[in-house]
Amino acid sequence: MLTNHEPPVTKTPGWLDFYPAPSRPRFVLPPGAVDAHCHVFGPAAQFPYAPERKYTPCDASKEQLFALRDHLGFAKNVIVQATCHGSDNRALADALQAAGEQARGVATVRRDISDAELQALHAAGVRGTRFNFVKRLADFTPREVLSEIAHRIAPLGWHVVVYFEAQDLPELYDFFTSLPTTVVVDHMGRPDVSQPVDGPGFALFLKMMREHPHIWSKVSCPERLSLSGPPALHGETHAYRDVIPFARTLVEQFPDRVLWGTDWPHPNLKDHMPDDGLLVDYIPHIAPSAELQQKLLVDNPLRLYWS
Repeated sequence: MLTNHEPPVTKTPGWLDFYPAPSRPRFVLPPGAVDAHCHVFGPAAQFPYAPERKYTPCDASKEQLFALRDHLGFAKNVIVQATCHGSDNRALADALQAAGEQARGVATVRRDISDAELQALHAAGVRGTRFNFVKRLADFTPREVLSEIAHRIAPLGWHVVVYFEAQDLPELYDFFTSLPTTVVVDHMGRPDVSQPVDGPGFALFLKMMREHPHIWSKVSCPERLSLSGPPALHGETHAYRDVIPFARTLVEQFPDRVLWGTDWPHPNLKDHMPDDGLLVDYIPHIAPSAELQQKLLVDNPLRLYWS
């Protein structure tokens, strides 16, 4: 808890809070659908943000996340530890315990975590750990440390989630493909959507997926990648049209190794805050058949997080 001796929490200047009244999606999610990438922030008065954080967000509580889950029509969440909390996973564990079987989690762990602490996180519902390679969001961690962590979590059946930017994939490729666990890539490795989907940049990511069956991808966060933006900006009939070919390619080529999530409450966006109902309505454009929607939203996340 904050004390009288601690300064008040002030949001990062220009911080965009999450969309306050998301629309109800027109697309009806299949029964059992999972929002496989979302976060909780604080509340800071109960779960202070990490001193070493690179940003200070708005509070985004577990109660608000669960209300959004129900409003959009999801049955379950996968809650991913936010970088603003560092390796203090208390807010994540609290949300998981409140949700019970309706949520699983991805934690951030340090090299010095004890076996007992790993077991406690597992009991709370954690099934993976996240390695962040986006330099503006996290400090560099030596790869040998990350490899050691990956080998420690492998016996628990956990996987590794990796977040990086497309231009860094060549130097990270060998590390990712050598990890001893399933590896889930956040947001398609952040491709440059101004380039052709069949261009050399995205080709390397497709090669990694094709040749290494332990690599999965989230096909989420078009709002982070798009240059065309949401329909309100340009009068388009659907949102983020320039991202669709990239996500649809992954869903159609690797239907058993893709996941989707809202990314609520959308940290560090600079130009607009997406309507989460609109994001759900984006799903049929990247997974056009009922079979692909079932795999993306139900079968794959259940197999990875609940089996």
